Amino acid sequence: MNPNTGPGERKSIKPGYIVDIVQKQDQRNGKLTRGVVLEILTKSSFHPHGIKVRLKDGRVGRIKEIIEKS
Repeated sequence: MNPNTGPGERKSIKPGYIVDIVQKQDQRNGKLTRGVVLEILTKSSFHPHGIKVRLKDGRVGRIKEIIEKS
């Protein structure tokens, strides 16, 4: 991965990617949830806490790591 892009850069995320997110209720304990990106919810090009996405199963959270690009 390009060192200038990551989970905080909107341009590095695409629907279909497998990612680990942290949901709102898990922000304090840091529990990660893995899933497939359905839709990108963050409108800005960058967010310091990760881009917010909706997974195919409906869960919403901020990306902490990109696992696999499809």
